[in-house]
Amino acid sequence: MKYENAKDIFPEDLLRQIQRYVSGKLIYIPALEEKKSWGETSGYRQYLVERNRAIRSAFGEGQEIDALAEAYALSPESIKRIVYSRKEPFIMEYQGTGTNARHCAQNGKLEDWVHAYLLSDGDNKPFSDGLRLFDRFYLGPMQMPIDLFERISGPEETMPYRIHPGWWEECVALLQETIQKNADLPPLIVHYYIPDGKTEGVFELNDGNHRWEAFKRLGVQTADVIVWITEPHEYEQFRERYGQYLET
Repeated sequence: MKYENAKDIFPEDLLRQIQRYVSGKLIYIPALEEKKSWGETSGYRQYLVERNRAIRSAFGEGQEIDALAEAYALSPESIKRIVYSRKEPFIMEYQGTGTNARHCAQNGKLEDWVHAYLLSDGDNKPFSDGLRLFDRFYLGPMQMPIDLFERISGPEETMPYRIHPGWWEECVALLQETIQKNADLPPLIVHYYIPDGKTEGVFELNDGNHRWEAFKRLGVQTADVIVWITEPHEYEQFRERYGQYLET
């Protein structure tokens, strides 16, 4: 790489600003757009990930090394490297469903799913931003009784987040129809915390208030839920008192 004298390139005022941070040193200024990694543009890298996943799956179901080598036009040694190598990193593919949330959770990506949901289908960026301010515990999805949760939005005057009665009823009615069709809905998102001056934790329903009401009206007693907790002692209390739901 050819080095250039900064005074021959930058305007004098800009050069003075740069010299406040670094002077007499070699610095690298990256191009506006870095070169993409091999395979990212063509999609070939993703093809290899999917191919290797299919090979591991077939091997796990009992197919022989030689048969796989012939089917994928690879040498037996290449097949062995694929099936005996460490598990490939999980590539999260977001969908706003309970099934996808569970799949992401099983691969250590529950927190990522929560933020992906809040920034898309959940349409609640402020909530996502607030969660990122501190380290949190994320548990679930798990089936829990909905009567444990306290709704925080609705048409009632006592609600912290009031919703117009007409809009509330329209949304709840639509969700009732959706639930009756066995739709794969996203889990409720609930905060477990111990209020100041109290010793018992409570559940605050942050996301899914319309769904909660629809479940209630249909007589549904349990629903998929993701619980987030901030303090370690709150986490320990939750596991002590509600840990049985983590197995569902």
